[in-house]
Amino acid sequence: MRFEETLFVAMRSNGAGAQVRHRIQQACDMVLRFRSIVGARKATPYGIRVAERLAGSLARVGLTVVSGLARGIDAAAHRGALKAGGRTIAVIANGLGSIYPPEHAELAAEIAQAGAVLSEFPMGQGPLAGLFPQRNRIIAGLCLGVIVVEAAPRSGSLATARHALEQNREVFAVPGPVDSLNSRGCHALIRDGARLVETAQDVLDELGPLVHEVKALPDEPAVRKPSELVLNEREKMVLGLLGDRPVSLDELIATTRLAASQVMATLSILEVRRLVKRVPGGMFVRP
Repeated sequence: MRFEETLFVAMRSNGAGAQVRHRIQQACDMVLRFRSIVGARKATPYGIRVAERLAGSLARVGLTVVSGLARGIDAAAHRGALKAGGRTIAVIANGLGSIYPPEHAELAAEIAQAGAVLSEFPMGQGPLAGLFPQRNRIIAGLCLGVIVVEAAPRSGSLATARHALEQNREVFAVPGPVDSLNSRGCHALIRDGARLVETAQDVLDELGPLVHEVKALPDEPAVRKPSELVLNEREKMVLGLLGDRPVSLDELIATTRLAASQVMATLSILEVRRLVKRVPGGMFVRP
């Protein structure tokens, strides 16, 4: 079932209804590339710095950053994605007639230009405490992975993580100082099996193969695993020549016009990353 068939969505946009539906459809088609970053509203400078860095790194490799437009970690995640020139989506707990918190109105406008501001509530609905947990389940459901950056023991971010687990999503957590209250929620998630995250590469490595191939750009080879999004140009070129049909080393050298040592070194890197598999006869395929 398609996302827009199960969720009433309104989006702040300068365009008319048809344009809004088109942009929502584009977002739905890219859902396999969504990752959410959530965390404490009363974030520390450490948490703000990490959230911005992670969001920027994920955005730069073509992933969409989803968060809740709240103060603290949410806002840092949105800003990090925007600074990197990427796409970000804000899911809010009130109607689109007003933005909460009000000081994020300008940020919401920037997000709408680079992604979307989504709500399941009527336009005039104001923010109520009971609506935020409902919003959190949507943040979790939109993404294949939820990253928690700073969370107190009873944080709403932990509720988002629980929703993610219930919906068979991956949960990631960033460790913090052991003497910080904001670290306790993340450390509890890690003890319970959440993936420990230090860099964006940790997220890409853990997500494994995509359900369907996607293309970061129309003229680039199809992406089967998120870790392929961080390859350099030479690695992308060699990987793009491989598929289910075995290809010989000589064929790769002739096609790429690279030196044999360069092709062999690139294949070795791709093998270590488990993006290429060597088969009998000195041939290579994509697993």
